[in-house]
Amino acid sequence: MTATPAIQPTSVHLVGSIGLDSVAEVFRTTGKLLGRRLKRVPDGEPGPRRLWASFQYPLLRSSPYLRPDPGGALRKTSGFPLLSLAEGVSSDEVSFGELGYAREARASYLDFCAARDRGELPADARFQVCLPTPMGVIYAFCIPKDVLAVEPAYERAMMAEVAALCAGIPHKDLSIQWDFCHEMIIWDGQPQDMFPLVGASKPEILARLGRICADIPAGVELGFHLCYGDFGARHFVEPRDATAMVEVCNGIADTILRPVGFIHIPVPINRDDEAFFQPLTALRLPKGCDFYLGLVHARDGVEGTHRRIAVARKFVPSFGVATECGIARARKPSLIVETLQVYADASREPV
Repeated sequence: MTATPAIQPTSVHLVGSIGLDSVAEVFRTTGKLLGRRLKRVPDGEPGPRRLWASFQYPLLRSSPYLRPDPGGALRKTSGFPLLSLAEGVSSDEVSFGELGYAREARASYLDFCAARDRGELPADARFQVCLPTPMGVIYAFCIPKDVLAVEPAYERAMMAEVAALCAGIPHKDLSIQWDFCHEMIIWDGQPQDMFPLVGASKPEILARLGRICADIPAGVELGFHLCYGDFGARHFVEPRDATAMVEVCNGIADTILRPVGFIHIPVPINRDDEAFFQPLTALRLPKGCDFYLGLVHARDGVEGTHRRIAVARKFVPSFGVATECGIARARKPSLIVETLQVYADASREPV
């Protein structure tokens, strides 16, 4: 049996989705099991947000500026018809109204405040809002030929959502997490046929990050979840090691001019070898940035988690722990509680 690491992490990160039945149950359950380990807490993304960016597909499908691709192209994973510009529509005509994220978050923030007032959550915890990047949404649901025509309008709409979040939730209580998924898979460079490569060079990807972070007020915490997908509770592709993710982290440090509160990267369940973690020796985090390794897995429990923690410590001395992605899709409530218990058993509350 693997021994408990001499120094257990004192901070845990909840990546986003948590497959419990309600926002109130998410706050109550996570607070009870994880207590002061929590620096920020998401609402669990219930209902239509459970399937991440699929929440946006009906909105895009209902747009008068878009239509199902006349060529019949389908989204490879979900089977959704891919979308193209509607006949006669030019790129400068495309616009979107509310995307729904700010409205959902403002409602959940009321539940967050109530849970915190009842003592169910730490008094200094922030309310975490997880957002897909505009590129992540449009590159998932539009045909390659039209992604660059549609993305700017969606980016403007997403930045309006961010502005509404920052206007409706006190900055000291707010943490915004950008979910960097489809970009991560493109950046990694492994063969894939799920996402277009047009306008997707590494400099172009970082330029997008710079734009969507530039107007977030300094008092709002900003973080990033680097992701390899979670469709069917599996990554789209598995990272070969941490090299590509270290490149992105260092790119964030060089590109984002405002403070970055945290960065999270995934660790596959079968990677407890030094080769996976060795690239972390080149990691350059922004000053004051918390780092989370997504090495908590329910399938091999606290023993496997301790094993990965022990190997990771050889290459990065300080980190918190997380799962590799959200814990809602293709997961039942009993597995959620089991996973949260692994979080608790593999960490300890700060002194």
